[in-house]
Amino acid sequence: MILFPAVDILGGRCVRLLRGGFNDVTVYGDPVETALRWESLGAEFLHVVDLDGARTGEGVNLPVVAKIARRVKIPVQLGGGVRSFDAIKHRLEQTGVSRVILGTAALNDPALVERAVSVFGADKIVGGIDAKNGFAAVNGWVETSAVTAVDLGRAMRGAGLKYAVYTDISRDGALKGANVAACIKMSGQTNLNIIASGGVSSLADITSLARAKMYGAILGKALYDNLLNLPAALTAARDRENSG
Repeated sequence: MILFPAVDILGGRCVRLLRGGFNDVTVYGDPVETALRWESLGAEFLHVVDLDGARTGEGVNLPVVAKIARRVKIPVQLGGGVRSFDAIKHRLEQTGVSRVILGTAALNDPALVERAVSVFGADKIVGGIDAKNGFAAVNGWVETSAVTAVDLGRAMRGAGLKYAVYTDISRDGALKGANVAACIKMSGQTNLNIIASGGVSSLADITSLARAKMYGAILGKALYDNLLNLPAALTAARDRENSG
């Protein structure tokens, strides 16, 4: 199972939000230095989010993202405000990221997902499924749609996606533990390779997700608050994987 340390960027700074709320922000410093730190501790992939972009639909922090992608040697997946073909193209071809995440766009414009997969390939495009009480949230989690998270996942798979970040918003930044049951349901009912996000806060969470055959897990606040040690977490993910 791949572990993705998260680097969330707001106003050019590395931050963490509680349950996606922009009124509850903790600042952790420089995003580039943070990315380099996670790489130095063994991270194999980074999960970067332009939080300003998620709210506005504009690539507010792309210069910072590009600097991260240039400085680290590991791949970067990027989400936040990617809502047009041109935005996808620019991020993949100009910033140096390896993957882009489509959340709001995947819900509002399924044809965009199909076109992106056709042009760039399914390894470059990741779905973003953000769930609030079982329904898909959009526009930086500010709005909740009438579409269930599972139905959105099925639509993404039908559009050609292979991977999706599945976030339980109620647990994001709350250190309440991963919603393993929901991840298993999402994986089983959509046939997507799920990257679990939200609440991952212990080695037990990582072991449970790996045992459930999740493709990956995003590590956020628990890393930043030193509740999880990244090398130990990576070992736990690999040990569980190797033991089956």
